[in-house]
Amino acid sequence: MVIVTPKLLDKFMEEVPLIRRGVEVLESDDEVMELLKLSNVFAVHRLKYNDHGPVHAKIVAGSALEIFNLLVGSGVKPTTVIDGTARNNEEAMLIILLASYLHDIGNAVHRDNHELIGMLMSKSILDRILPDILGEKSARLIGIRQEVLHAIYATSYDAQCLTMEAGTVKIADGTDMAEGRARMPYKLGKMDMHAVSALSIKYVDISRGKGRPVRITVQMDDLAGLFQIERVLTPKIKTSGLEEFIEVVVYSRGKELITYPS
Repeated sequence: MVIVTPKLLDKFMEEVPLIRRGVEVLESDDEVMELLKLSNVFAVHRLKYNDHGPVHAKIVAGSALEIFNLLVGSGVKPTTVIDGTARNNEEAMLIILLASYLHDIGNAVHRDNHELIGMLMSKSILDRILPDILGEKSARLIGIRQEVLHAIYATSYDAQCLTMEAGTVKIADGTDMAEGRARMPYKLGKMDMHAVSALSIKYVDISRGKGRPVRITVQMDDLAGLFQIERVLTPKIKTSGLEEFIEVVVYSRGKELITYPS
């Protein structure tokens, strides 16, 4: 069992040199970091929504990589490795990392259609940083770039993920919901259903499931938190392409509720 926090990414940086290199390049890139900050200028300061910046990017990356590890450990092969756009699992993990960091940068233009906007914005960034991360400049990097762009675009609620890697990012995006960080946008300082439900969730953890490879456990202190799960996490799972591999368990005041699959 691992708790979903920004520190989860540190584990993968220690274990996988390519992930460490990817994080180093991303976090030393002025454009990437400024766009993440600007995503919060637009989302938090102007729209009064919840966090969509650097902390969210780290949380999604760590959560997605943890889901990936559990799936691979259960015999699920990465789509990009099967199709040859990635040479090995480490490159598949890099695709997940890059998509996790870049999936919300479209908010630096507008919240509306931010997944599509972010995908378009990421092309030039990836063209610049991929040779630095992988230590080569070749045509095959186009395939890796396109896999990242697909994963960014597919974080949209109405987009179907076509790779296992994209699915992990989409589900991970929905796991960042503890202590008011829920992904269903809510107005900061306004106590409506969105805000109450977000504040109800205490922590989220990821572990090997009992009936499925991945279990996501959500601990909440009020049933209002179910609103976030039903409106955010479950819809993301259903369009992730990984529906058959994921189970969700909710605990509220000591009572266990199986919410997915129903």
